[in-house]
Amino acid sequence: MEQDAALIVAGPTASGKSALALVLAERLGGTVINADSMQVYRELRILTARPSPEDEARVPHALYGVRLAAEPGSAAWWREAALAEMERARRAGRVPILCGGTGLYLQALAGGLAAIPDPGPDARAEARALLAEEGPAALHARLAAADPATAARIRPSDSQRLARAWEVWRGTGRGLAAWHAAPALAPSHPFRMLRLDPPRPALRAAIAERFDAMLAAGALDEVRALLALGLDPSLPIMRAQGVPELAAYLRGERTLQDARGRAVLATGQYTKRQATWFRNRSIAAPSLTHTINARFTDKTQFSERERQEIFAFVSRRG
Repeated sequence: MEQDAALIVAGPTASGKSALALVLAERLGGTVINADSMQVYRELRILTARPSPEDEARVPHALYGVRLAAEPGSAAWWREAALAEMERARRAGRVPILCGGTGLYLQALAGGLAAIPDPGPDARAEARALLAEEGPAALHARLAAADPATAARIRPSDSQRLARAWEVWRGTGRGLAAWHAAPALAPSHPFRMLRLDPPRPALRAAIAERFDAMLAAGALDEVRALLALGLDPSLPIMRAQGVPELAAYLRGERTLQDARGRAVLATGQYTKRQATWFRNRSIAAPSLTHTINARFTDKTQFSERERQEIFAFVSRRG
């Protein structure tokens, strides 16, 4: 790759991004930098499928478990933190490898980010209060009346994005759609992207298998500890995959089997949206994106030809 280039390993949940990033980091002398909006929180190592301590010891990892659950992250915060970690990796002579499935974060990093001012604490408090008191559907209706261009881009059930859109409109006097149409902060480095896009049946099976492994590893205890913090239910971490369903079980509202089935189904629906997002948006230039139509679990899964294609794509210049 070019001397100042960075590598992105992207794709839907359970596609094997972390495993592939680890293999590449060992092969290339890289630092794996988290690009998943839920893996930044320290309270949910198991349920967000963060790399294990053993994997983290094999190569340098960054931006995993760095925020408290009560401190919501954002694309702007993550972009600045990721750029700092990329620079730290380069100073150490290592290749920055961004790994994650949060398309908005990766787009902000590689494609630029609108320079939106901080809306301020009053606007944030108002957005959270409206969400808690009226619910997401009512907040979406408010947003549609005040900022229809932004509301048209957000699902009425997407509480996090609705709250963010409302606070930006109230705090800056302009909607997110208007800010995004303005000139963006330019990307700082060239990027090359490996995109995992496995077939849906393989992904569904992997999601179910992984969720069962999470339960066996202590996911229920993680959620129990998270609920004990008494956090605002509108915080992003409270909607992490599996949290609402396991929380409902712990409150006695459904059986564990039902909670497990709902969580697996919801995660499958989420991965479908992720895959569609990556297919419909170009984070890196088409000539600098290599798509892998399979899950990745370890170095032996792909044929020698496929492995050679991956490493040839990553290593070539220009």
